[in-house]
Amino acid sequence: MLIKERLLIGQYYPVDSPIHRLNAKAKLLVTLIYMIAIFVVNNWIGWGALTVLAIAAVIISRVPFKAVWRGLKIITFFALLTFVLNVFVYPGEPIWTWSFISISLEGIIYGLAMGLRLLLLVLFASLLTLTTTPIDLTDGLEGLLNPLRRIGVPAHEIAMVMSIALRFIPTILEEFDRIILAQRARGAGITKGNIFKRMKALIPMLIPLFVSAFRRAEDMADAMEAKCYRGGEGRTKWKIAPWRKCDTLVMIFFVLIFAGSILSRTI
Repeated sequence: MLIKERLLIGQYYPVDSPIHRLNAKAKLLVTLIYMIAIFVVNNWIGWGALTVLAIAAVIISRVPFKAVWRGLKIITFFALLTFVLNVFVYPGEPIWTWSFISISLEGIIYGLAMGLRLLLLVLFASLLTLTTTPIDLTDGLEGLLNPLRRIGVPAHEIAMVMSIALRFIPTILEEFDRIILAQRARGAGITKGNIFKRMKALIPMLIPLFVSAFRRAEDMADAMEAKCYRGGEGRTKWKIAPWRKCDTLVMIFFVLIFAGSILSRTI
């Protein structure tokens, strides 16, 4: 399977759904609230509720579960790694000891919680980019940062840089897939040997990947300069996304979810 198909962040899935129709500013704020709530919650009731909420959001977005799961497979490895590290490192009453290695029940619970947090963070962040076009994402981020212009924060520039970075993720992954296929066609043993040999075989591929990325960035800079791009000051917009009643209702719902996550710490 290609690497581009395994990572969902930065890719847009065009389909008509209630989440796709939401204002980009509302989706950004909702994602931020959800991510904070993940770290505020400290019990399994709260984590279970947030998991159900994430699954419900995927269903409402009409993005196929198969595509979402395919994108989470890479993150599952890091979630398992996080779990294993916390099992052996987190302090607590040992339930199994061998030499200098000990496992505690607190470590197992904390490791499961951290792994679940990582999966939910990536899932919700992926859902944001899957349901929002890069242009809407840029406009939404710029709209949220506009009040900070009074203290000298370059809102448009920050929004543009972040949207270009997200847009480049699928492009770079696609280029990396081409390099891997080209190396395999030449007989390179990328998938052979242990994990250390595979990592060593990937090092020569990073050089053409970075060269291609810098070339694309330079081409984009030349194109923007040729179009007399000078930032967002005084620029007009062809399509303006209005803030509707459903955006307000979604915001109120997630604020209540955040309040519930704070109250859940007392359970």
